[in-house]
Amino acid sequence: MHFQGTERYIATEDLRLAVNAAVTLQRPLLIKGEPGTGKTLLAEEVARSFNMPLLSWNIKSTTKAQQGLYEYDAVSRLRDSQLGDERVHDIRHYIRPGKLWDAFTSTERVVLLIDEIDKADIEFPNDLLQELDRMEFFVYETQTMVKAIHRPVVIITSNNEKELPDAFLRRCFFHYIRFPDAATLKDIIAVHYPGLRDTLVQEALEVFFELRKVPGLKKKPSTSELLDWLKLLMADDMPEDVLRNRDSKTAIPPLYGALLKSEADVHLLERLAFMHRRGG
Repeated sequence: MHFQGTERYIATEDLRLAVNAAVTLQRPLLIKGEPGTGKTLLAEEVARSFNMPLLSWNIKSTTKAQQGLYEYDAVSRLRDSQLGDERVHDIRHYIRPGKLWDAFTSTERVVLLIDEIDKADIEFPNDLLQELDRMEFFVYETQTMVKAIHRPVVIITSNNEKELPDAFLRRCFFHYIRFPDAATLKDIIAVHYPGLRDTLVQEALEVFFELRKVPGLKKKPSTSELLDWLKLLMADDMPEDVLRNRDSKTAIPPLYGALLKSEADVHLLERLAFMHRRGG
C-alpha cells in the first residue's frame, strides 16, 4: 500500500511520506494542525485510497478509553433479571463492542480514525497504550481475549488543545500539517470548484491571507472556511471588483460570516479600520 493522495485530497509530499511511514512501521499516525486543515478528511481519503472501510471514533470531553474497547450494560442485565428474561444467563448479551473491538474483529483490514484525541482527559491516551501497541485486550466479564485479525491503519488527530503524554507520543509517527501556501490552496480550490474564475480565486486569496495576518485575531480563518466563503461568493455571483476595491471604511470582507467566527474578531477589524482612517 502506498498513499499518493486522491483526486479529492491534495496531499503534500511530506504528508504522503508520513502516511506511508506510519503504515510501514505499523504505528498510529498522529496528525496535528490548525482546525480546518483537513486532518479528519485525510483519514477518509486514506481509507478510500487503500480501498478499506473507515471506522471513526469521535472523541468528546466525556469519552473514556474503555468505551473504545467495550461497555458492560449492567443496568439492562439487572432489569432483565427482574423481568425473568432468559438472556441474563449469558453475559455476552450485555457487552457492547467499541470501535477498537470492531476494528480488531473486522474480517477485512480497516482504517481506524480516533478523532480529536486532545478533547479527552489527560489519562485517555495512556489508557490505550497497550491496546494500540499489542492490538489486543482482555474482556474480564467473559474472560476472553480480543485480538486483531488484521492490524488496522490507525490515524489519530489532535487540535493541540492539550499536551499528549510522552509515553503515548513515543508509540506514534507524528506529522504536523502546516497551513497551505497560496499555490497549494489554489490546487485545493481547483479540486472542489473546478472552472472557478482565476481572477476571483486570486482576489479571494489575497483577502484571505490579509485576514490571516491581522495581529490579535482570535481565530484565523481555515482552509475549510475559505472553501465555504468561495461557495458563497459563487452563489452570489460576486464580481472580483467587490474584493479588489473593498470599502475603505471597513476592513471586513463581504459575507464575512463564513470566515470570522467571533464578535471579538469582527470588532477587532472594525477598530483597525477606524484607526487606519484616523491615521489617514
